[in-house]
Amino acid sequence: MRVLLVGAGGVGTAITRIAARRDFFDHFVVADYDLARAEAAVAAVDNGAGRFSARRIDASDEAAVASLLTEERCDVLLNATDPRFVMPLFEAALAAGSHYLDMAMSLSRPHPDVPYEECGIKLGDEQFARAEAWQKSGRLALVGMGVEPGLSDVFARYAADELFDEIEEIGIRDGANLTVEGYDFAPSFNIWTTIEECLNPPVVYERERGWFTTEPFSEPEVFDFPEGIGPVECVNVEHEEVLLVPRWVDAQRVTFKYGLGDDFIGKLKTLHALGLDSTEAVTVRGTDGAPVQVSPRDVVAACLPDPATLGERMTGKTCAGTWVKGTKDGRPREVYLYHVVDNQWSMREYGSQAVVWQTAVNPVVALELMAGGVWSEPGVLGPEALPPRPFLDLLTAYGSPWGIRDQA
Repeated sequence: MRVLLVGAGGVGTAITRIAARRDFFDHFVVADYDLARAEAAVAAVDNGAGRFSARRIDASDEAAVASLLTEERCDVLLNATDPRFVMPLFEAALAAGSHYLDMAMSLSRPHPDVPYEECGIKLGDEQFARAEAWQKSGRLALVGMGVEPGLSDVFARYAADELFDEIEEIGIRDGANLTVEGYDFAPSFNIWTTIEECLNPPVVYERERGWFTTEPFSEPEVFDFPEGIGPVECVNVEHEEVLLVPRWVDAQRVTFKYGLGDDFIGKLKTLHALGLDSTEAVTVRGTDGAPVQVSPRDVVAACLPDPATLGERMTGKTCAGTWVKGTKDGRPREVYLYHVVDNQWSMREYGSQAVVWQTAVNPVVALELMAGGVWSEPGVLGPEALPPRPFLDLLTAYGSPWGIRDQA
């Protein structure tokens, strides 16, 4: 397998560090708009072996990406950029005859009239609209294959296949006890993406009603997370699992709730009230007095620390998991399948902070399954469309085991 990795930020760099320890691929081309960043990621892992190389690429330039895939004879494009670049990269892979894998899906757009009641354009709609073309190409576009979405979807399929006869609800629950020394506000993941998913109308799925939306931060609940993290208040947030899981797993209800905390929610609400969450460019004066077009959200991102650099100041654990309620052999059952990463461990072992490492390990596992032909179905598929047990076994073999807790 030859891989084109687009994006050498925190998650992309963690991907190279994880993949460097595996032997399923021949070559990784690491491409970024900032060539120096791609070169730094390669220099840290290659050691002159020639398994990695760096290239400059503009992720928004579909033709250039397709050309690079062809030139480098890449079998698969792994997208580690933010969601704005999903569609050009997705289309470039199709045009070049490559497989495709991402960790976040094409962007949603709220309903123009009733955004907190009905869906507008949903996460992934643009990608699923191209499903027939991907099916005919014989190539796999594996969408939403990070940790959430990604591993959480694998957990949902595993629960349906092996733990339940009927499922009442599948609820993704994400929480952490991470703290960052020296910062009052330092998100542990890309703030551009965090704003997008937290301030958009959350989506809920119910079998009788289909997909619908609610107010941001709705339906708060306290969820007790394992391995010492403890109780965290979680709220509804827009996320891909709610759009993916019902396509392949039969459940009466599907939700996603994120443990944000009052302080974090308050800061996000302030950004929204001030219009600083907007992606529409505004005109400001540059240092030379000339007008400059800039997106308020990009300014917020530029003012905050890069999440990839926070590892040395960060302590605690992060937990991603899937809570499932239903019946097995006629009896009620309730379980939580989860994956916990301790920041101290991920920094010591890989030099990557816990949140980006936890996101990065899952697409590498998926690539290895694709390289071995274990995951090979054509089309636009979510992780829950594919056999879960090989993935979970291989994740454990990577030295990052998962757990299951009965909730009764």
